[in-house]
Amino acid sequence: MRPGRVEQVRVHGVDDVRVDEVDRPVPGARDAVVAVAACGICGTDLGYIRHGGVAGPGPEPMPLGHEMAGVVEWVGREVGDVEVGARVVVHPGNDELGRIGNGAPEGGLARELLVRDAARGGRLIPVPPEMPLDIAALTEPLDVGMHAVEQSDAEPGESVAVFGCGPIGLGAIATLRDRGVERIVGVDLSARRRELAVALGADAALDPGADDVWRELARVHGSSRSMFGAAPATDVYIEASGAARVITDFVGRARRGARLSVVALHYEPVTTNFLLVMAKQLTIRGSIEYPERFEAGIELLARRDLSVLITDRVPIDLFADALALLSGNRDCGKVMITIGDER
Repeated sequence: MRPGRVEQVRVHGVDDVRVDEVDRPVPGARDAVVAVAACGICGTDLGYIRHGGVAGPGPEPMPLGHEMAGVVEWVGREVGDVEVGARVVVHPGNDELGRIGNGAPEGGLARELLVRDAARGGRLIPVPPEMPLDIAALTEPLDVGMHAVEQSDAEPGESVAVFGCGPIGLGAIATLRDRGVERIVGVDLSARRRELAVALGADAALDPGADDVWRELARVHGSSRSMFGAAPATDVYIEASGAARVITDFVGRARRGARLSVVALHYEPVTTNFLLVMAKQLTIRGSIEYPERFEAGIELLARRDLSVLITDRVPIDLFADALALLSGNRDCGKVMITIGDER
């Protein structure tokens, strides 16, 4: 690897994020280096910036970025399943693989990314030749939305409400449609995100700031009556908004036997009436990370045109502008940071 310095987005402290110049990565025999072409900004990244790190400032600046795709530019002699020049999505990791961009020494919001222990396999996923690398970088958030659907056990013929139509909720909607679920309602304060929800397959999109969401759900999905009174007949709810009220309202207002998959981050405890959870036989399941096969996301991207998910592309040099887009009402889809050429 040639010496020199490259750009890397790092968190230095509370609300202190910078595009730094850092030394080029120094890989070993089992490692690979990827020239990153594009990396999305995740809501989790915004939380890291707000807190100054994963759980507050650490002794060293924290690299950001875990939604990346690029071109392999170096491989160690023990890496046997990928070659220099390959176009890849990088699996950001888990407890088994180790992690990238979630408190790890490496992050994908960089011109060059060191992928440690690439020789073990499963870390570098080939990108179809016709797929742009910024589209391929949607694999990670799409996988998160896909896993939320899997945790909900939603099936064709059932009705679903997705609260929060940011990239994760939109990925859930796209997955539901791909798996034959058609009766979908998206709920979001942003008009643009509601439009995206419909574009990706929702039958209707509700504004919780103007609509009586639970009345509208009953209108769209029908009503169910029980000893607890009338309720929307909605079978499945996916909570991708981060609003505590969604969970509280689900317990109080969902029909008997309804199911909730929680994929949004809730940093504060949410008060829950477990007497109603019991009496209504509700199911509440958490959802974190990915399907068993990380490749499932890129396979869906190959089947369906989900390019509308990317509403803004911002070069890494203007990272502060990207953060400004995501502040306030977040009236956007995925904000994608462009870094290298597509090749």
